[in-house]
Amino acid sequence: MRFGRLANPWECVGHDPFGVGRPPPVFAALRHACRAPSPGPSPGGIPTADETDARRGPSALPSAGSGPTGGTVERGAAFDAAEVVRRYDHTRLRLGMIASHSALDLCDGATDEGFRTVAVCEKGREKTYERYRRIVHEVIVLDRFAEVTRPEVLEKLTSRCVIFTPNRSLTAYVPVECVENDLRVPMFGNRRILKTDERDLQYEMFQRGGIPCPRKIDSPQKIDGPAIVKVPDARKPVERAFFTCSSVQDFHAKVERRVEQGLLRREDVAKAWIEEYVVGALFNFNFFYSPLNDRLEFLGLDRRIQTNIDGFLKLPARDQLDLPIETKNEEVGHESVTIRESLLEGVFELGERLVEVARKMYPPGIIGPFALQGSVKPHKEIVIFDFSPRMPGSPVLYSSPYSKYFFGKAVTSGRRVAMEIKEAAEQNRLAEVVS
Repeated sequence: MRFGRLANPWECVGHDPFGVGRPPPVFAALRHACRAPSPGPSPGGIPTADETDARRGPSALPSAGSGPTGGTVERGAAFDAAEVVRRYDHTRLRLGMIASHSALDLCDGATDEGFRTVAVCEKGREKTYERYRRIVHEVIVLDRFAEVTRPEVLEKLTSRCVIFTPNRSLTAYVPVECVENDLRVPMFGNRRILKTDERDLQYEMFQRGGIPCPRKIDSPQKIDGPAIVKVPDARKPVERAFFTCSSVQDFHAKVERRVEQGLLRREDVAKAWIEEYVVGALFNFNFFYSPLNDRLEFLGLDRRIQTNIDGFLKLPARDQLDLPIETKNEEVGHESVTIRESLLEGVFELGERLVEVARKMYPPGIIGPFALQGSVKPHKEIVIFDFSPRMPGSPVLYSSPYSKYFFGKAVTSGRRVAMEIKEAAEQNRLAEVVS
């Protein structure tokens, strides 16, 4: 494990909670990592970041539970984020995140709003963030992202008055129950809603909120038209593999080919999510809900760039039929788009419905950024097939016009998060935006 500022990095090796080597790609092992032994209470006031460094020195990690640690709470006690931020020095707040997914967007927005940033990196993936020194002011390098819940890491974060912002990589690499219960650092947003990255919980929200969504197909035998199958990727279980089919025979044929090629594991197919494939124009609708202003904001739209499907669709139709290529929908980028103004009314209505149902099912509901992914069918009907209950991975919103229409300047999700935290700190209302 390595902690340090980019300008003066220092190292310390921590224990390996898995024994030796890397963990298996399953959350059972990750749960062990995020439930480290209790360090005991660490009472005391909140030092500034510079005072903390002066006490610790550049060569060693503080022993678990030693010295003043700002917002650290006793292991086993209920975590009260509001109390921790109340004890923070609001003039020294820092924004932290898992260094992946949308981290650079958040770091850039935080820097624009006058905050310093702390990026939690996984060993071997830190060089990107060390290159962007203007916006990434400090890095914490761990052997695995799951170690972010270790007591000494939490102590480092709270002693620096960090407010942590979740992104998809957080819940992909750290089991969501560990995020809920063991990531004992103030988190921007509602950590209890992060579990809705799971498809079945999303579907329940859509149904209860009156949000148009694809019809769920309970079993392959009930496939009676275009369908999309979503199942963990065998080579990278934190990613979903997708394929389309039109009948039960087509389903089984494509499963067999993908299992033979190592793309899927047969045991995962039984847990596959199958739904109607909605043919239409694809969009990601990016929103922000501000509890400080009780306001839903529409920040803009983007589309995903996916491999290998994007390249496959550029082939002539004859080649698509002749070449033995299994298509994949793995996200590798985003592009900014716009939508007809006559559709914006419906876009806002969908966002409002999601905010309302989230408030009822996961109180206090949405805090901050979220995204709805959907398809616009002919006759302007919008159907939603995915919900991102945290930072969306779309840094291209700076080129989408909708935030400028509202704020008079381009505002990405990352900057909007920083703006809300800044406003909350100035109004002494941080307790309303953290959990």
